[in-house]
Amino acid sequence: MSLKKYILPLLLASSGSAAIAQAPAALPFEEVQKEVFGVEPGKNSMSNSWADFDHDGHLDFAVSLKNGEVRLYHYEHGKFVNVGPAMGLPQKGSYEIRGVSWGDYDGDGWADLLLGPTDPKELTKILHNDQGKGFTEVSAKLGLTIPGRSARQSSWVDYDNDGRLDLFASDRVGKNRLFHNDGGSFHQVFADGPLTTFKSTVGACWLDYDKDGDLDLFLANQSGQTDSLLRNDGKAGFVDVAPALGMNSPGRPKEEGGVGCAVGDYDNDGNLDIFEPIYGKNKLWHNNGDGTFTDVAEKMGVATDHHSVGASWGDYDNDGMLDLFVTTYVGAPGQQEPKDELFHNEGAKGFVDVLLNGGPLNQADHGVQWVDYDKDGGLDLSITDNYGPTGGHPLFHNTLPAAQKRSLSVLVTDAKGHLTKAGSEVRLYDKQGKILATRQVSTGDGYNSQNAGPVTFGLTSMAPVKVEVTFMSNHGRKVQTITKIDPTLYRGKSLVVAEK
Repeated sequence: MSLKKYILPLLLASSGSAAIAQAPAALPFEEVQKEVFGVEPGKNSMSNSWADFDHDGHLDFAVSLKNGEVRLYHYEHGKFVNVGPAMGLPQKGSYEIRGVSWGDYDGDGWADLLLGPTDPKELTKILHNDQGKGFTEVSAKLGLTIPGRSARQSSWVDYDNDGRLDLFASDRVGKNRLFHNDGGSFHQVFADGPLTTFKSTVGACWLDYDKDGDLDLFLANQSGQTDSLLRNDGKAGFVDVAPALGMNSPGRPKEEGGVGCAVGDYDNDGNLDIFEPIYGKNKLWHNNGDGTFTDVAEKMGVATDHHSVGASWGDYDNDGMLDLFVTTYVGAPGQQEPKDELFHNEGAKGFVDVLLNGGPLNQADHGVQWVDYDKDGGLDLSITDNYGPTGGHPLFHNTLPAAQKRSLSVLVTDAKGHLTKAGSEVRLYDKQGKILATRQVSTGDGYNSQNAGPVTFGLTSMAPVKVEVTFMSNHGRKVQTITKIDPTLYRGKSLVVAEK
C-alpha cells in the first residue's frame, strides 16, 4: 500500500535517522473498548501476552498491572471481557509482575502462564491451565519459584529439541538461568557457563542464527553491560560469539544498554534479523546469511536515540514488508512521556516513522504486540502504558478496507497439534519459487511480552503460494512444504502445519 495515504510529503533527515513528515494523516487504526482497557491511576500496565487459553479459536490476552493484578481478557461475541477473577489470577499484590509468558510446559495442549516478579524478594508463579476452566499455581511443584530474580523476558523454548518446553529466565539484577524440562519437574542446566551470568539482562530472543537446527540466544543487556549472542552447542553448552561477531556493543556508559529485542526478516531475503531497542541509539542487526550480522540501523533510518523499550514486527498495511512499532519514552523519572515510533518499511529506501510523535497510538512505554485478534486479515495493535498518569493497555483495531486485508495466517504445531514449536520458521514463495517473506514463531519480544499465536503474512495479492516450515531438530533443520496454498480459502482462519 502506498504511504501517501498516511502522510504528506516528507522531509528526509540528513543524519540517517528516520524521516520526519511535516504533518500526519490518519493511520488505519481505531481504539476499541476504552472503558475496558483503561485503568485507574496507580494500576499502570506493563506486560501483554496473547494466547488462545481456552481453545475457542480466538486469541485472548493477559496484562500485568503495577498493583500486582493480572487481567485475562477473553474474546467473546466480538468483545473482550476480563475473566481473571473467575480464572484464579492474582487480583492484587505487593509487587509488580513482568515477564508474562504463555507456554504448554506439560504438553497437554493447553497454554500455561508464567508470572515473573520485578522484586527479587518475591517468587515466580507458574499457573497451570486446567483445560480452560481455571488456573492452578504449581511453581514449587515444578521447581520454578526462581528466587532472587527480577523478571523481564521469560522464554518457553525447547533448547535441546527433546519435545518438551524448557524455560529461560532472564534476570535484571542477578544471573540468568536456564531450566531443563524433565517431564513433571525442572532443573537448572549450564549453571557455570556463559549463559548463566549477570549482565542486567532485559531482552531475550531465541533464533537459529547459524542454521544448524537448534535455537541460539540473543541477549539485550542494560546498565552499560555488553550484549550476548549465545551459540547453542548442544550438550556442550552455550558459547558467547557476540564479541567475535562485533555484536556485543562494548563501551556503553552505565545509563545505556539494550532493553528488548525483536526478530523479523525485514528485507524478505529469508534470513532472520534482530532489532534491538536501546537506552541510547537503537540497533538493527541485519543477518548476512553466513552466520554474521551488520548493524544497519543508521542506514535504514531506525537509529533513534532515546529510551526505547519494546519492539514488535508486523505488516500492518499488507504490502508484503514488515513494519516496526517501537515503544519509547522521554523525560526524567516521574516525568516520562511516550515518544513512540511506527516505522513503515519502504524497502531499500529504509523506514519512515509515520507516527510523528503524536496521535492516539502514542500511548505506550512497555509491552507491544501485533495480533489479528478478530481474524479479519488486518494486524491490530496491543500496547501498554506504565509511566502515564492513567496508564492502561489500549487495543487498536486495524481499519484497512476489506479489499486490502490481504493476508495469510499460519499456525505451527507439533505432531500432536500442540503449540510447542516456538522458534520455528515459516516462509512463503510465489509460483516462480521467489521468496516473498519469512516469519518466526515467536519466542518472546515486545519487552516482557509475547504472542503465542499464529504468524501472519501481509500479501500484495491473494495468488497461490508455497508455504515452507522449518522445524528445529537434533538431526538438523527439518523442512516441510505445502504447495498451491490459496490464501482466499483461509480468510478468517489459519493454515495449520503440524510437524511430521
